[in-house]
This record gives sequence, structure tokens and C-alpha cells, in this order.
Amino acid sequence: MNLVFVRDWDDGYYVEKLRELGLRIRGSASTALAGQNTELLQQVARESEDDTIYRLDEGVEGVLAEFCAEWGRERSFVLVAEGLPGGREVFPHSAHEGEAEFVLIVDPVDGTRSLMFDKRAAWTLCAVAPMPSEGMPTSRDIRVAVQTEIPTTRQCLAAQIWAVAGGGTTAEMHDLRTGHVSGFEPRPSRASGLQNGFAGFAKFFPEGKTRIAELEWELFQRVLPPNATDRVFDDQYVSSGGQLYELIVGHDLFVADIRSVLFAREGRGGLCPHPYDLCTEMIAREAGVIVTGLDGQTLDFSLDTTTPVGWAGYANEQLRALVEPHLLDIVRSI
Repeated sequence: MNLVFVRDWDDGYYVEKLRELGLRIRGSASTALAGQNTELLQQVARESEDDTIYRLDEGVEGVLAEFCAEWGRERSFVLVAEGLPGGREVFPHSAHEGEAEFVLIVDPVDGTRSLMFDKRAAWTLCAVAPMPSEGMPTSRDIRVAVQTEIPTTRQCLAAQIWAVAGGGTTAEMHDLRTGHVSGFEPRPSRASGLQNGFAGFAKFFPEGKTRIAELEWELFQRVLPPNATDRVFDDQYVSSGGQLYELIVGHDLFVADIRSVLFAREGRGGLCPHPYDLCTEMIAREAGVIVTGLDGQTLDFSLDTTTPVGWAGYANEQLRALVEPHLLDIVRSI
């Protein structure tokens, strides 16, 4: 793409900004979990065209707005996030979109449904892409991405992980009791098959679950040795960022989310991932995970809040070679 001149573009600067944003949101959400009745956090605040906004989500929106107002005094940019009119907002408010130097796409709490019940950690996902001379950037233009774990009240450790395009992945583990920070190296699994590992299709909600499970079963019958199907474990982590993290650190072998294709071909609506849910997929790729669209190509989606996104993630190339031909065939057959 043709980029406008961006003054003082420095990947390290954006890494630190996005890390700060993630930690601020973590602090706000953790305080809310510790200090409020979880039944209050589970209440629906409002419905938007892109997702349902719960009280927990609403509580961190103020943190995001404050951070963007502060950053807007340094740089002009477009914020893309759910709950905004039209899905985006220009900072500073005195600027026009054509003056923006970059796009910041954020999912403040990816995994709200699990976190608001204090069941499982959620993630703050954020990424930046330079603004092109015309139009908006896409996911392929993202230069820096950071995801920050928002822990349950029972966790004493929480991760923060980030990547710069072409620069690999960096990861830290934060001890929430002592404040100690230690680095760790992400290690996707080197398994060559799915037996005795975690793998499967996303099927979080009743809508489409039966059909998705049937297609998942068909895939396993194709790729597993006879009688091995019952030794593939299913972990429904209701967070796209969480699913990516499980691939990055070697917990999961294969994940696919086919809801966008299934719902489109059935001619009906249904909840599925949006661009903000996958805005940090570059981190997984930089760590060695193979992340693709449901056509087998590198993901390339608009940076907005409404485009349905289907995707697949493989821990390594051997697993991709084993699974992908059958997955693509099954997706085409829907």
C-alpha cells in the first residue's frame, strides 16, 4: 500500500503504548472483578450492531477513552472498537480522518463471557497499522500487536505477549502478588498428529453447534487413525485471543472457527469473530503458529467492527499438512 509520511514512526514506541493500554485495562477489569458483585458485571449494558456490551465491558470503555484522549495529544489516529458510532472514532477530536497517522484497533475484553463469571481469563487485544494514503489499512498492514491477559480473581500470574511484523514474538509473565516480571519463550507444539491433544472447531453457543460438531467429526474421521477419535480433547475457550494464546504456548494443536462461512451459506445471522477478535493474530504467526483464512490463505480482513472472520490455526507445518486439505474440502462443501 502507499503510506503517507508518518513522523517518527518507531515500532518500539507503539509496543510500549499498546503494552501500557493493556495493563491499564487489566487493572480496571481486575479491580471491578475484585470489588463488585459478579451478577452486576454480567448484566447487559446495551446491544450494538457488532456485539453485546456487558457491564464489565462498559467499565473498561472509560479507560480506553481516557487513554486515547491522552495519546491524541501526541499523535492523530483512528480508533476502531466495538460500541463506537460507526465502529470508529478520530483522535484528537479536532482532527479529520484524513490526517490520521495510524489506525488503532482494540478489543478491550476478549472473553467477557467467561471473565464476568470469574471462570477463565480474558484478553485485551490491540494492534496498530499505519494509515495508507487512501482508504483504511487491512490486517496485513498491522505493524505492532499486543495482547494482555486479564486474570480471574484466583490467578496469581498473567501473561503479556507482543510482536512487531517480521520481528518475532516477545512474552512476559507477570506475578500479580509480587510485581515480578519474567520473560518466557513461546513454544508451539511440535506434535505431528492430533491424538491425545486439544483440537477442534469453535462451537460456543447453541446456534450452529450441531452442524459444526458434525463437520468436526467428519474432519477427525479423515485425519485420525482408526479408533483414535475419542482421544482428541475439546477445549472451548470463549476468546479468539485466548485460542491464539493456547496455540502459541503449545497447549492446543489445531483450532478452526467456521461460523462465518456456515452462517453465510445457511443464509442466517449468528455470532462469529470480528476483526477486533483477530487483530493480534500476527503475534501467533511471529511465534511460529500457522494462521490462515478458511481459504488457506493469509488472513486479510478490513479493520472494522462488523466483518465476519473465519480462521484456522495450526501449531506447526506438519499439522497443517495433515489437516488443512480436509478442512478446506469440508468448508467448500458446506
